[in-house]
Amino acid sequence: MSVSPEHFTQATEIAQRLQAEIGRAVVGQSDAVRATLASLIAGGHVLLEGMPGLGKTLLVKALAKTFAGQFARIQFTPDLMPADVVGHAVFDLKNQTFAVRKGPIFTHLLLADEINRAPAKTQSALLEVMQERQVTIEGESHPLEAPYMVLATQNPIEQEGTYPLPEAQLDRFLVKVMMDYPSADEELALARLTTQNRVGDGLDVAAVNTVIKPETVVTLQQVAAHVRVDEQVLDYTVRIVRATRDWPGIGIGAGPRGGIALVRLARAWALLEGRDFVTPDDIKHCALPVLRHRVAITPEAELEGLDADRLLRGLLEQLPAPRA
Repeated sequence: MSVSPEHFTQATEIAQRLQAEIGRAVVGQSDAVRATLASLIAGGHVLLEGMPGLGKTLLVKALAKTFAGQFARIQFTPDLMPADVVGHAVFDLKNQTFAVRKGPIFTHLLLADEINRAPAKTQSALLEVMQERQVTIEGESHPLEAPYMVLATQNPIEQEGTYPLPEAQLDRFLVKVMMDYPSADEELALARLTTQNRVGDGLDVAAVNTVIKPETVVTLQQVAAHVRVDEQVLDYTVRIVRATRDWPGIGIGAGPRGGIALVRLARAWALLEGRDFVTPDDIKHCALPVLRHRVAITPEAELEGLDADRLLRGLLEQLPAPRA
């Protein structure tokens, strides 16, 4: 695909309109909205983590409403089986043959709600589709239609009845987005919006307009893939990832996939900013959501009250960035 300056301009306008539409339903959470939208443009998957009631599911539903594609939601529970997710083969008595009954995983946008409530066997049912965009049922591969994105949510405080995601699955997520409490003004606006002439306490996505088709998302992804990354910026990205492997407080650093993911997200981030090139600041902005779930901190750092975000911020502050 040949990408002209006009393509970049149009892509930025569409991406910014998508962001504005999501903002009609989601109050605040601007960083989470932007990281999630950038992940869609980068062709990656998102793990959303936050306390109950912060709008994780609402964000996903608002994103799904912006484009006229298929959307499916799976409520992960301890008794959910892999066949409930991917589908299974059933015997047709009339035709005396087996037919494939496809599961909810066959969609464009998949919301895996409270993914850590399902056991590892069911969680692993997503591994193939997240990496290869296909599902194997009874030895037969079924490719999924582009675009395809998994958005999983999890609650960080509940431990009973949950199954932590294995590192192999965490690595399949392009980003881990942390949703924090809103500011005082945002919480006031949220309370006003939720209680004014409304029954119940839920926010809906009725105000969000559908603005693009699935094929437009694919075009956005192709344009983002042509955003320029200077050799110095690429070297800076690799230095960040390699530094996580021997940084004090980090026991296990990010692998090469972390650097690749960082470049992918930074390209989409730059497109949202209206640029056709990636800057070192783009890499810095994207580093935490891309790397926080790809590193493991040492027990000593945990005892000191440190977490992955604080350690990564310290790394980014001390590692010199290239100058223009």
